[in-house]
Parts: sequence; C-alpha cells; structure tokens
Amino acid sequence: MTQTAPNPQPAPAPTPPGPAPAPAAPGRIHRAWFVAAVAFVTIIGAAAFASLPGLLIEPLHEEFDWSRGTIGFAVSVNLALYGLTAPFAAALMDRFGIRRVVALALLVISGGTVATLWMTASWQLVLFWGVLVGLGSGSMALAFAATVTNRWFTARRGLVTGILTAAGASGQLVFLPLLSWLVVHHGWRPAAVTVSLAAFVVAPFVWLLLRDHPADVGLAPYGGAYAEKPAPALGAARRAVTVLFKAARTGPFWLLAGTFAICGASTNGLVKTHFVPAAHDHGMPVTAAAGLLAVVGVFDVIGTIASGWFTDRFEARRLLAVYYALRGISLMFLPMLLAPSVHPPMVFFIIFYGLDWVATVPPTIALCREHYGEDSAIVFGWVLASHQVGAAVVAFLGGLARDAFGSYDLVWYASGALCAMAALMAMVIRRRPAAALTA
Repeated sequence: MTQTAPNPQPAPAPTPPGPAPAPAAPGRIHRAWFVAAVAFVTIIGAAAFASLPGLLIEPLHEEFDWSRGTIGFAVSVNLALYGLTAPFAAALMDRFGIRRVVALALLVISGGTVATLWMTASWQLVLFWGVLVGLGSGSMALAFAATVTNRWFTARRGLVTGILTAAGASGQLVFLPLLSWLVVHHGWRPAAVTVSLAAFVVAPFVWLLLRDHPADVGLAPYGGAYAEKPAPALGAARRAVTVLFKAARTGPFWLLAGTFAICGASTNGLVKTHFVPAAHDHGMPVTAAAGLLAVVGVFDVIGTIASGWFTDRFEARRLLAVYYALRGISLMFLPMLLAPSVHPPMVFFIIFYGLDWVATVPPTIALCREHYGEDSAIVFGWVLASHQVGAAVVAFLGGLARDAFGSYDLVWYASGALCAMAALMAMVIRRRPAAALTA
C-alpha cells in the first residue's frame, strides 16, 4: 500500500530588520534631488557674504584709514575659521542633524554681518566679520555639501558634488554685481545689510524643507539600498579630532591637504579678496572688476558641474593635476592683462580661470571618499581647513604686499608657482582599492 506524503507546511516568512522603505512611484523624481535643490539654494543664499570682502577693502581703508594689511587680517581670520570649523561642523551634523546646524550657522552669519554697521575700531571688524561670520560660514562650508551627498546619494555623487560646489559661484554671480553697485553708489553699509538679510531669509527655508537622512522619509539613497538612520554620534568634537589623527597617519591626507591649501591660496585668498582692488589700482572701475568676478562665477558653474561629471568617469588625481597646472599658467599671465578697461585677453582669462575656479572640489571629495570611507566628510572638513588656512595666509600677505610694494604682481607670480607644485603633489597620490579605511 502506497503511503501518501503529508503536505509540507510553508515556512514562515522572515521578519524584516526594520521598516521597509516606501516604494518609489514609477517616473517620480527621487526625494534626494529635492534635498540637493534645497542645499543648492541654501549655499547660494549664504554665498552672499563671500562676495563682500574684496569690495570692502577700499571703502574701509578710506573711511577708517585702516591699512589694507589690517583689513586683510580680518578677512584672513574669517577664512581660517571657515576652514577650521568645517570638520567639527561635519561631526555636529552627525550628532544634531544637518538642518539644525545649518539653520543656526545662517543666523550667526546674519548677526555677525549686521553688527559691522556699528563698528568703530579694527578689532571689531576682526570680531564681527572675522570670528562670527567665519564660524557661521565654516559650519555650512563644503562639508555640508559632502554630508548631503554622502547621505542622500550612492549614484551620481560626483555630479551632485559638482552642482552643490557650483552653488557658491552661483551665489557670487547673483550678489556680486548688486553688492558692488551698492558699495559704489550708497556705501558699504547697505551692502552689509543685504548680506545679513540674505542669510536670515534662508534660515527658515532650511529648517522647513531640509531633511537629515533618507530614512526620515522612508527612502533609500538615490541609487542605493535602504538603510536605517544611524543613531546620533556622541562626542562630535572628539570624533573630529580622532578622525584627524587617524587620517594624519596616512600619506594621501597630507597630499590632499597640501594641494587644497594651494587651491584656497589661489582662489579665495588671492582672486576673490584682491582681484577687485588690484584691477582698481590699474584704473578699472570697481563695478567693472566686480562684474568680471561675476563672470568667473558663471563659468565656474559650468566648470565645476563638468568636473563632477568627469570625476564619475576619470581618475581623480589626474584631473587635479590638470586643473592645478592650468590655473598656475593663467595666474602667471594675469599681471600683464590688468588695464583700465576690459579687453579681449582679460575676457579670455576670466573664462579660462572661471572654468577652473573650484573644479578641484569634486575630485578632492572623491579621493577622500576613496581613502577614508564613512569618515570622508570629516576628513574633507580637515582638508577644507587647509584650503582656508592657505586662503587666509594669502589674503593677509596680499594686503601686506600691496602696502609694501604698491603692487600685487609678486603675489600673482608666487601663486602661479604654487599651483605648479600642487599639480605635482596630485600626481603623487596613490590609488587605493575601493575598501575604505577602518579602525
């Protein structure tokens, strides 16, 4: 007699480890792109304050009789704190969330800028513009862009990094012509009020629309798998310092920090701070010189987004070497191009230099991500600190050189030589397998 086998019972379905992500509607734009758009607009609004220092040197020199070196020192404090705050801000974003840190930073920027209206001594410029605005701007520096990109994107990271980096140049494009017009026709105070209002208006926009993590809205990062939101990281300051000591034991960190210091020296420290007064020394109107910097901003948007696209496809260290070499060549020619009016060779320089302005950021962030994994945003914060220290040194030395020699020529040539050194340093960075550093 044949025995019939019992019907097998179906095995119980495994319990998922956490709440499943909400399914994405077909054809619907991923929420990560909206977060990137909010970050883009935020950086544009905050970029207004970065457009102002180069326009203040001559007005403050004339009104208060402060030397250009003294004014340059206040700008250098701002730039240095901008960089030194960034790694701690990245750790604070892990502890308290992106939107809290960024919203508070915008309010500090707004308060520090408006306080300059009542200053009567140079130490107040250092306190208000150097310390307060420096701390606020550092808290939402490029580490903000790196954190947003790392959390919300797995695919297209290079492109998004380029777009968010270009936001700073877009802010310069939007605000620089307006601020230069205000400075020339109404004085520097209305320009300072405009910067303060821009930062103040953006703060609630950040608070209401920005989200800290894809899991907050039940989504996976763009191009990646769903993951639970990590618990808040305690000891933000300790973590920032620990990551620094761990990264400092590796060669790529020092090469990236060195190249990025030269990047800051040759952009924010030199051109953004001293191009307008240097052009004015040659008889060019302030509004015309500021307009040229705004055009730099136009082509920087194109160059940085293109750099992000290139970074997704080509070796990052080779891109860096090309960018620094081309920048150095362009700076060597600049002293011969300054004149009372805008002429075709100067326009060519502005376009060429603009395409390279911060094209270095996407490959630098990519190299940090390649070598330092989950700590890459904080490591990039420290690399950015070197960028701003380099900018601070040249902002100060540029003012001293102008006071001492009556010309900026020496600083242009020295900066071009430094860029050549940065190109060589970039090629020395070794490639690393996809595995990131662990403990």
